[in-house]
Amino acid sequence: MSFLSNSTLAAAPDTYLGIYNELSKYNVHLNLFERLWASWYQYMQNDVLATGILSFVMHEVVYFGRSIPWIIIDRIPYFNKYKIQNQKIPTVAEQWQCTKLVLLSHFTVELPQIWLFHPMAKYCGMDTGVPFPSWQTMAFQIAVFFVLEDAWHYWLHRAMHWGPLYKSVHKIHHQYSAPFGLAAEYASPIEVMVLGFGTVIVPIVWVLCTGQLHVLTMYLWIVFRLFQAIDAHSGYEFPWSLHHFLPFWAGAEHHDVHHERFIGNYASSFRWWDYVMDTESGPEAAKKRRERKLAKEGKKVQ
Repeated sequence: MSFLSNSTLAAAPDTYLGIYNELSKYNVHLNLFERLWASWYQYMQNDVLATGILSFVMHEVVYFGRSIPWIIIDRIPYFNKYKIQNQKIPTVAEQWQCTKLVLLSHFTVELPQIWLFHPMAKYCGMDTGVPFPSWQTMAFQIAVFFVLEDAWHYWLHRAMHWGPLYKSVHKIHHQYSAPFGLAAEYASPIEVMVLGFGTVIVPIVWVLCTGQLHVLTMYLWIVFRLFQAIDAHSGYEFPWSLHHFLPFWAGAEHHDVHHERFIGNYASSFRWWDYVMDTESGPEAAKKRRERKLAKEGKKVQ
């Protein structure tokens, strides 16, 4: 993609900053972030490479950037009162072991997929240019992606708990009965591909059906999804946790029980699938299940 005028292409600067300054002269209608975006693609002169590098760096920065605060919190005694399983604080050795496997997965499983993302995105009609879509459009699309991915995650995750699949695939992720942020993507390569596929296929189907999706929306969706996954594995329940304001939001309290009990609470972002399918886990869910059973038996007696 080219954003410089024909008269300046021959004498185009060869540094990123130089391209940015030159592009800004002829594209005053673009905002700062759109100019930075366009300059990156102009500088790289290879859209596949530009998208690949941007995607992988973004994923690593967000994943580890969001995990580091939880690592720090684990080392501060004050926050122990908010730890759901406060008798199980991950050790430095456990954190390091987890980091090594996650990095191996990122470079051997996720990097090749990220590298192929741009050709697939362009083939499906995803826009990579400027200007960007409105924030209202991106917010609506991301909300839809959350709902659809949650359904994918619920059913595939639930399937992972079927005996043979659990032993051969999903058991690795349950190595830590008290999860922590870094462990969000601590999983076998098969699980990373299968569950992660939902994060990618939902936007792909969307753009195939509607013809409207910008790769920036895809990036923001992945950022929010990473935040959700890492926070759900953080192991901390705060008075200001999101599910206190959005009761249908899952969060750490919902997923921590899944790791502790190895069953139930299969959804990723929301609680409704577990509620509708009666797969909620934990003492309160078990109590309600017993009450429903007793009420049903009482009606039979009458």
